[in-house]
Amino acid sequence: MQDTIVLYAAPGMGHVISMVELGKLILHHYPRKFTISILITNGILETPAISHCIQRISNSNPFISFHRFPLQSIVTSPTDRSKAAIYFEFIRLNLPNVRNALNEISKTSIIKAFIIDLFCTSALSLGMDFGIPTFYFHISGASALAAFLYLPKIHEQTTKSFRNLTATVFQIPGLSPLRATHMPEPVLDRDDPAYWDFLYFCSNLPNADGIIANTFDGFEPVAMNAIQDGLCVADGPAPSVYYVGPLISTGDEEKGKAVSVEEDYMSWLDKQPSRSVVFLCFGSRGSFSELQVREVATGLERSGKRFLWVLKKPTIDEKMKQNQELNDFDLCSVLPEGFAERTRDLGMVVKSWVPQVEVLKKESVGGFVTHCGWNSVLEAVVTGVPMIAWPLYAEQHLNRTALVEDIGMAIPVEQREEDGFVSGAELEKRVRELMESEKGRELGERSRKMKEMTLAAFGESGSSKLAIKKFIDAIA
Repeated sequence: MQDTIVLYAAPGMGHVISMVELGKLILHHYPRKFTISILITNGILETPAISHCIQRISNSNPFISFHRFPLQSIVTSPTDRSKAAIYFEFIRLNLPNVRNALNEISKTSIIKAFIIDLFCTSALSLGMDFGIPTFYFHISGASALAAFLYLPKIHEQTTKSFRNLTATVFQIPGLSPLRATHMPEPVLDRDDPAYWDFLYFCSNLPNADGIIANTFDGFEPVAMNAIQDGLCVADGPAPSVYYVGPLISTGDEEKGKAVSVEEDYMSWLDKQPSRSVVFLCFGSRGSFSELQVREVATGLERSGKRFLWVLKKPTIDEKMKQNQELNDFDLCSVLPEGFAERTRDLGMVVKSWVPQVEVLKKESVGGFVTHCGWNSVLEAVVTGVPMIAWPLYAEQHLNRTALVEDIGMAIPVEQREEDGFVSGAELEKRVRELMESEKGRELGERSRKMKEMTLAAFGESGSSKLAIKKFIDAIA
């Protein structure tokens, strides 16, 4: 029977794409030695882009197959539960589907390893039941991993919700001091079931056979050393961690997301001077209220810098920073009056989506205003583009702290504490700082050095290539 590695992705495009990239990486280094089977849930966070991704990968790579679970329903009507709590419950409800999939796959293949997303921790015991070496795939970096490993210790130190600890700063091994209110979103409210779910996930991280992480040697050395030295796990030895990154997607999977009229922004970028354009993009879900959109527009216009701004349909709620909808909308109705005309020769606004990696590769792009989602961070790293850090949700505040304080590749924007609002004057200040100041020049040089390090990581004796070999040796 054929040896196979089973990957279990959490719902959502970012999680699915990360698992696909991990599968492709394994096959790249060990062609024909394994097949890859990816387990996919069905019933929440479904988008046409996910179906397109599955179809495209299935057609182009015969060694990757997808096992789509039967439709799993869940009550999502208004309750006292957060969206994160509903999301985590949905994953738990799929546990019988995971067991059935492992049973079916094992009839025709030898399962050499079972790799699960952090949010799929409920399936950790199944790997043990089947006698399969079971690993986590941590889709973020070492800094976030250090914080997650240390969360059980922080839990013991307070009985209050982190959201209410506005004056508290956590001292997490491997990280610069982190404000309690900047911990990952699901753990901010102790009264939310999502808090206890996330605590359960993090408590189980050391119980797997190892952790595969999407970062690379030299990028986050302080956090990596803290993990290796066992400083992040209160009880027990340090887990085995395989740093196999940076894994990034080409973006092909998300083509078709754009709902805007075609704009020739790529040709426009080709005509601009070297490193003169600021690129603003906030991930597949990041969005703002109309008030915040107008402040961004004001800041860009007053900065006088060239810009390419990817704008999603604004949210209705001032505090909401995510929008799953891809419906078309009228740009002129959400931008300040006359903005498009006044900035016609300065920049471009594109609705909904662009191929982010391809934009970042352009010689004219000199800065990236990002929400600090890890995929976006790595895309900036591999293209050598310095960042302005504007976190919105999830673990992005944690990533921002690492990028600014520990890695030195980003300038932070100051955000209003109660709702994360950023004024136009603040954005103008940070854009000018990145594009005009000595500090900005230094960040640019460091970013280009980091780009060289990513290339070295996958070299013949590179750290990431050696980490993959070490993982394969562990399951052989």
